[in-house]
Amino acid sequence: RMSRHAKKLRDHDTNPCVAETDATTKCMNDNNYNKDLCTDYFLKYKNCRRFWHEIMMQRKWNGVKPEMPSAEERKKILESMG
Repeated sequence: RMSRHAKKLRDHDTNPCVAETDATTKCMNDNNYNKDLCTDYFLKYKNCRRFWHEIMMQRKWNGVKPEMPSAEERKKILESMG
């Protein structure tokens, strides 16, 4: 049974980087936890977190609630960027 924290991390509405997290974990599992073989995945995860953190901070400064856009909103944001 998953803890509340674990469920929150798996929730696409609160965690915009679930896919990057899963890809990184899979890479680590597939490569016997050799980080050097998974640097691209770590970089993609880091970039994802940085990008959505910026969006979240902008929304917070602008008084937009919720601060983290929903999964549907994030999809539209990404589509508008090309």
